[in-house]
Amino acid sequence: MKVFNSVTRQKEDFRPITEGEVKMYSCGPTVYNYIHVGNARPIIVFDVLRRYFEYRGYDVTFVQNFTDVDDKIINRANQESTTSEAIAEKYIEEYFTDAKGMGVKEATIHPKATENIGQIIEMIEALIEKGYAYEKNGDVYFRSIKFEGYGKLSQQPLEDLQAGARIDVNDIKEDPMDFVLWKNAKPNEPSWQSPWGMGRPGWHIECSAMCSRYLGKTIDIHCGGQDLQFPHHENEIAQSEACHGTTFVNYWMHNGFINVDNRKMSKSEGNFFTVREAAKVYGYEPIRFFMLSAHYRTPLNYSKESLIQAQNGLDRLYTAVENLEFIQKNGEEGAMTEQETVLVDSFANYRDRFLEAMDDDLNTADAIAVLFELVRAINITVEQKPTKAVAEQSLAMISEFTDVLGILYGRKTEEDLDAKLEEMVEARQQARKEKNFAEADRIRDELASMGIELKDTPQGVKIIRK
Repeated sequence: MKVFNSVTRQKEDFRPITEGEVKMYSCGPTVYNYIHVGNARPIIVFDVLRRYFEYRGYDVTFVQNFTDVDDKIINRANQESTTSEAIAEKYIEEYFTDAKGMGVKEATIHPKATENIGQIIEMIEALIEKGYAYEKNGDVYFRSIKFEGYGKLSQQPLEDLQAGARIDVNDIKEDPMDFVLWKNAKPNEPSWQSPWGMGRPGWHIECSAMCSRYLGKTIDIHCGGQDLQFPHHENEIAQSEACHGTTFVNYWMHNGFINVDNRKMSKSEGNFFTVREAAKVYGYEPIRFFMLSAHYRTPLNYSKESLIQAQNGLDRLYTAVENLEFIQKNGEEGAMTEQETVLVDSFANYRDRFLEAMDDDLNTADAIAVLFELVRAINITVEQKPTKAVAEQSLAMISEFTDVLGILYGRKTEEDLDAKLEEMVEARQQARKEKNFAEADRIRDELASMGIELKDTPQGVKIIRK
């Protein structure tokens, strides 16, 4: 597999540190609000990366953190007259609701910054001892200029970063580019005891401390949104490598931005949408499918039309699967026909093409194109008088691809029908047997109002959920 390494700006062969194992870290949300559609992209994309590694037989340890102490959390707590802990816990729970809705697997470990204060303090002490950090009035700063490789991720010299970045300049820091590792406590803020007095960690040091604690000093992949390259990931590299004296990350992977109606998403533009808001209108699964419809590094335009298109694509896949499940249950027994055998023999080629796309820097767009070609070929074949055998093998092939992509997880089966629905279908069948067609039509109309369509076929009644 090749992945695009943000440090070298080129695709590289992926070679894990330990054969058969992958150690991945992804920057999680700062939990002060619902996640927005921009947050959703890295969550979904790197869930697929994790799934693909597991599909290829790797043992994956995936860490995604929660930043649960931050100015935004403190401000939200003050606005709502509650505690930072209460705000963080509330929105961690809301995160899991949205993530589950989008078909995202829970990480191997979901550490919180507040659970790792001891590790953060130890790391800062080591940086001070090595001369990379200094304390001033209870604050601790990192000496960016001392770290020789500073700027290697953003690939800009220190002078350009200093000129172009929005830098918090004050009289305490030795250099404008120095960044905070530990913040002196302010009134009515959460704080912890440290060698420098009561205080709380800076944002960047949290990820470095959690990454080294749960994955080690050097990891395979660190991923996140493109907006995190500078300063967050740049600062992670500096403080981690300065502390441990070894390469921090072998492969940096960053997803592209989300635009809304061809404009950058921002609160000031009034085009800022949470995942929860979008899901109420379109559902969660179209959001996931939309995010995978383009290569993860390209900008993606979020719009009403794009989600409707995503839903239409999912409907095509669901219909194909439901048709196959119906054949699997009601089709003819016996050996496959010659046409069906040709189809099944072609599955290996589809698999090769799917793997080729995914191996090419996680090209989900091309992988989805292969999936639709597969479904089209299956649909053509099963238009004839299909056997159960071809339905079973076709379902297995589709599931193999959709499980990697994490889609079609909202599919309902006949077992999901509740007792009332089963009774209604049975009552309609009985009415038809008794030639009470008015009653049969009434039940059919009621089912239609519930989003259930009944299709009479030679093999029996086919239930279609809209």
